[in-house]
Amino acid sequence: MTMPGFLTPLDLIALLVFFLCWIGYATLVDRVPSIRRRSVIHAMDEHRRRWLAAAIPKDNRIADVAIVGNLMSSTSFLANTCIFIIGGAMALLASPETGRRVLGAMPFAEGALTDGGWEARILLILLIFVRAFFELTWALRQFNYGSILLGALGRTEAARPAAEVAAQVVNRAARHFNTGLRAYYFGLAVLAWMVHPVAFMLASLWVVSELHRREFRSAVQAALNAPG
Repeated sequence: MTMPGFLTPLDLIALLVFFLCWIGYATLVDRVPSIRRRSVIHAMDEHRRRWLAAAIPKDNRIADVAIVGNLMSSTSFLANTCIFIIGGAMALLASPETGRRVLGAMPFAEGALTDGGWEARILLILLIFVRAFFELTWALRQFNYGSILLGALGRTEAARPAAEVAAQVVNRAARHFNTGLRAYYFGLAVLAWMVHPVAFMLASLWVVSELHRREFRSAVQAALNAPG
């Protein structure tokens, strides 16, 4: 039995699990304050506020500018990589025979994919990395705005409100960067769909487990939230 010609009920269940993992995890972590407060993301928000407040009295801010430059370069790298991934996915969408032939040769794969089944998988990858590209480029622009706000900071206590504004902009940039980075994780999970819908579900759940471990139960999270 197939649904609209190319997706089986198992495919649809796997897609449901995937979107629940991707959207559900982001919604809980980013929008529920009681959960967010325990995360690495929230801890880093506080450290960025401290950093920009500490920059106020400095006469030489070369190190602070270098920090922003490092954030921008890593964001730019991932955004540029998205372009290559999107280009590769478009090529696979236009000429699916090679990819389907490779998958068909795998003994543990689901079997020969229909044209619609292949297109659904590639289109999902495109959706994820187009979303990642928009998130990362917006993060890059916000880091750029943050660098300007850093340069405009005064050197007296009167500049403290301006430092808070700069911290809010840089924290928003970090949030969009983190959203784009999560898309990479879930994009890798979609590759398992090429093999089998059950592998896709397991990969989606594994990605959520890894994200939760790194953001809530890692040694880095414990260090960032340590008192002092």
